[in-house]
Amino acid sequence: MMGGGWFSLLEPVHATRGRVRFRYGCRAGAPREPRQIERAVAALDGVAKVRINAAARALVIDFEPGRTDAGALGAAILGLAPPVLPARPGRGNGEVSMAPVALSGATLLATRALRPQLQAPVAFGTAIPLLGEAMDDFLEKGVTSHVLEAMAVAISIGRRDFLTANTTSFLLALGEYLEESIEQRSDELLKHLLKPAVSEVWVERGGAEVQVDAAEVRVGDTVIAATGTVIPVDGTVLGGEALVNEATMTGESVPVARRRGDPVLSGTLVDEGRLRIYAEKVGAQAAAARIADFVEQSLAAKSNTQLEAARLADRLVPMVLGLAGATWLVARDWQRVAAVLQADYSCALKLSTPVAFKAAMYEAGRSGMLVKGARALERLADADTFVFDKTGTLTSGALKVTDSVALRAGYTPEDLINLAASVEEHYFHPMALAVVQASHRLDHPHHFDHKEVQFIVAHGVASVIDGKRIVVGSRHFVEDDEGVSTRDHLDVIDRLRREGKTLLYIAYDGELLGLLALSDTLRPNSAATVARLRRLGARRIVMLTGDHPERAQAMAGELRLDAFHAGLLPQDKARILKQLADEGARIAFVGDGVNDAPALTGAHVGISMHNGADVARLASDIALLEDDIGRVADAKALALATRRLIDSNFKLTVGLNTAVLSAAAFGFLSPVAASALHNGSTIAILLRALAGAGLPRQRRRQRAAAPARLPVSELAG
Repeated sequence: MMGGGWFSLLEPVHATRGRVRFRYGCRAGAPREPRQIERAVAALDGVAKVRINAAARALVIDFEPGRTDAGALGAAILGLAPPVLPARPGRGNGEVSMAPVALSGATLLATRALRPQLQAPVAFGTAIPLLGEAMDDFLEKGVTSHVLEAMAVAISIGRRDFLTANTTSFLLALGEYLEESIEQRSDELLKHLLKPAVSEVWVERGGAEVQVDAAEVRVGDTVIAATGTVIPVDGTVLGGEALVNEATMTGESVPVARRRGDPVLSGTLVDEGRLRIYAEKVGAQAAAARIADFVEQSLAAKSNTQLEAARLADRLVPMVLGLAGATWLVARDWQRVAAVLQADYSCALKLSTPVAFKAAMYEAGRSGMLVKGARALERLADADTFVFDKTGTLTSGALKVTDSVALRAGYTPEDLINLAASVEEHYFHPMALAVVQASHRLDHPHHFDHKEVQFIVAHGVASVIDGKRIVVGSRHFVEDDEGVSTRDHLDVIDRLRREGKTLLYIAYDGELLGLLALSDTLRPNSAATVARLRRLGARRIVMLTGDHPERAQAMAGELRLDAFHAGLLPQDKARILKQLADEGARIAFVGDGVNDAPALTGAHVGISMHNGADVARLASDIALLEDDIGRVADAKALALATRRLIDSNFKLTVGLNTAVLSAAAFGFLSPVAASALHNGSTIAILLRALAGAGLPRQRRRQRAAAPARLPVSELAG
């Protein structure tokens, strides 16, 4: 179906009783904002619910079958007219118009060539858009900066100074065009974080590869991504190998190899190779679509700093009008009055703050941090207390073998690890993976031949080596199920448990052969991140964990934290944050788990780790796009630099415009000179904000070096 209104295309893709999915396309120049479309469609008769996937151009509607059907809905949607939004001249959904600049420029050039009797009507005609807008502003808002500008032009026309009037009209039109262009450019900076939309996707269906609409891809589909294509889903590689450019999602500038078992993200580009991907998150649930939604929210949200700047600008307008009146009373010179009315604080104060925030959010995205709005940066700059969840945040979240304790003569710690790894190698429990990795890091890894392995859920594994039964698992499994005594080794068991380590018991031929101790390890840069946060103004750094108090205390000492809380239940974290907030702390909480979501929401600002649970990433104000705890300190540094940029722009605005106003009031500036200086300084300040002067720039990161081999001495207990 083709339409001549809001939509140029509306094609039914799938329909069931009470639900229909359309693929849509908007007419050129019509609004494409998903929320506008949702509101318009939701208002149609019989519609119960509307969902849009803008990237896939999919419109899903739940409706009441007794009141309408898919055909009637299609006709009604095609009949919708695009909304008519009130807009200032040149300001809209598309490109900023050059027409007012061209008209006023042509009038200025022709001023001296016109006959005297034509100069007044031409100058007045050129100024009509400005005068009309000023009248609308005056009736709706009172005296604004546009009212002052219109008064200045009207005074020049009244004095028959048509050159000044036309010059002022041209400078105002040029200034407004450049200001709007800069503001639009700041939006485009953020939109560059969005991933290219994928409309058609190759999937395996019935043993063959077929191309389908992106909206039709389902969880569980096998998606094909070859060289030069954007990966359309989040998922896991089933087969193939490729170099994938993940810079748009993680900030990593070097393409990474992806093969079977590796995760991939939507919005990343296959530089070379071919992958078969199991689709786990599709459509609106995929990472690229969620980032698009976050960017849309950030463009709409206003920070407290931005709102305060706008309020201050509005309060200063009457002051400028009062200065113009005082100038008339003292000098009785209309030219001075017109010059004073040319300069005000409004534009630079109102526009430079949001432009600076958007430039900072763009820089954050390039550096591996997704900032969900200006308020997040504003609150992070104010944060004086950083609270970290331990596991997966300060620690890597992956278990590592820290101790290998052989308890029978003739066996070394290395033998113990190799024996355990030989029977654990086909088991994908995190503890089993840690044991196998420890074996690979040994100087002399060795595989022991064994019989079929038995997997006992929640207990461990068992097999036969050289005709003797070997079991690897929990104390309950070894002691109660296998009848192997641990009584003679309680001292070493208790010592390792007091250190907060998880123990694997290894029994061979009916005797306890040894123990493997595992622990979640600190990230290599956790201590450096804590130290850097202190230099950036953090007064208190606290760790929360459900881990053993002994292990938490050792870790807190190693990181030089101010406090820690151990043995916590999920609900305890939000309670502790409330206590800190009641004490006046402005809290930045860093977490990654489902149980961290209440704390992330309740904190002054919440930061979620890259590998965190979806609910934690959605609840946070800032989501890290790569697995690096150092990005927390980078985010704090960026927030502080943004505040400094906004403060310096504020001082420049006030200082430069006060100088222009003063010079105009004392007669040192003509109206044209005052207009040129005012608009020129405003544009310079906006360009400074857009360029992000003083913001920390993206760091070039080296890929991690291969892990060093693990010597046996490091594991010996």
